[in-house]
Amino acid sequence: MSKKNYFSLILLFVSINIGSIQKIAKAQTPVPEVTNIKSICPAQLSSAINTIINHPQFSRVRWGILIKTLSSEKILYSQDSQKYFISASNMKLFTTAAALQKLGADFRIRTSIYDEGNGVLRVVGRGDPSFKNAQLTILSKQLYTQGIRQINQLIADDSYFQGEVVNSSWEWEDIQADYGAPVNSLIVNENASTLTSLPQTIGQPLKIQWNDPTETYHWKVENNSVTTEADKPGFVEVNRDLKGQIIRINGQLAVNSQPDITGLAVFDPIANFIRQFRQNLAKEGITVKETVNSNLSKNDKEIAAVESPPLAELLIETNVNSNNLYAEALLRSLAIKKPREKNQNTADIGLRVVRETLTQLGVEPEGYVIVDGSGLSRKNLTTPAALVQVLQGIGKSPQAEVFRASLPIAGVNGTLKNRFLNTAAAGMVQAKTGSMTGISALSGYMNAPNYEPLVFSIIVNQSEQPGKVMRTAIDEIVVLLAQLKRC
Repeated sequence: MSKKNYFSLILLFVSINIGSIQKIAKAQTPVPEVTNIKSICPAQLSSAINTIINHPQFSRVRWGILIKTLSSEKILYSQDSQKYFISASNMKLFTTAAALQKLGADFRIRTSIYDEGNGVLRVVGRGDPSFKNAQLTILSKQLYTQGIRQINQLIADDSYFQGEVVNSSWEWEDIQADYGAPVNSLIVNENASTLTSLPQTIGQPLKIQWNDPTETYHWKVENNSVTTEADKPGFVEVNRDLKGQIIRINGQLAVNSQPDITGLAVFDPIANFIRQFRQNLAKEGITVKETVNSNLSKNDKEIAAVESPPLAELLIETNVNSNNLYAEALLRSLAIKKPREKNQNTADIGLRVVRETLTQLGVEPEGYVIVDGSGLSRKNLTTPAALVQVLQGIGKSPQAEVFRASLPIAGVNGTLKNRFLNTAAAGMVQAKTGSMTGISALSGYMNAPNYEPLVFSIIVNQSEQPGKVMRTAIDEIVVLLAQLKRC
């Protein structure tokens, strides 16, 4: 299914009645019919939820919960809803709501090439997180059709976003992985690469393959892995050295096992962009004599350009698949709404716009502490009440349909595709997930078939339980909401 058709289908989902919502969800994915659905009265809800969260295995866990009706201030359940929690990727709700309010659903991010004379071309990025090799090919073809066969100097201008490419409070194990990729103005292929480890003959190290073969020349690999006998348990650990481009691989795979795939953040995003662009130019028959990374330019004659999909589509990738790079790029894109001073951190400007926009949506400023756009930092804090406030605020705005279309649907897609299957909540929930070690969260909307629409936030912190256990408990609470009826 194309992105365009996918987006249209999701928009249809949120703009029709609840009965039709169930039909569309079933059309998109095989959500089985659920028979013998139990019903619960609002007066019984508190007792039912308390039974779940007070289970002995959760005795050391912190729960933060708020459940309200969407259109009013009626509270159906509250547990420490005014206290701070780490909500992981639920923080994307703040970023994406602000981006939609301030930039609009049709906003696009433009990547340009300028002619500076004498065979000098400058490529200027503005932080398009969706920019991939396909867009490099488009730019290369545009240049070729204008008769360009040689570039004396190709300048990469990465100055649109100012500041560090990774947040200083992100953990090292995150920033070496693809989900913690650096965020800059010239992004390509999500600033990540894929390494595949394959078994060879027994006793031999695992064979290493990159999705981009040129990566082989930019990493030093210390391979301490081994291929073991058939059916032996396996694991692969891939770590990047703190000091540079060294990959250490440890672990083992059985000779008959499937390959192990690891996503890694690129080491130098600018060098990566230039390398990828030169390769695409060469394929189109354009040679490059010299490449330079420079930020000084007049940018007066644009000769080639490509734009991102509209923001409405970027939001879908951000929330449905919980894409950190997209969230961080959108945060920085918000900086265009403020006067920009030289060398001022773009992310900090974006955060200021987020806070101002959330206040306008009715979110209490003291209800959250936000330090990045993705929720990857453990310095982010929020109350369940603040998350509910942003969901209510954007849910009552003219942008409500577009925003809700960006959220995963229970049992249908994204991070909720495999949750709520065969339950009363399948196809009824649109919500954002969040998870880190010791943390699980789910905040969103419930389109209960026999009750009015609800908004909820459920956050678990300080859990020693496996993530699956906590997600199951959260899902049990949400299923109760799907079973609500007027009594």
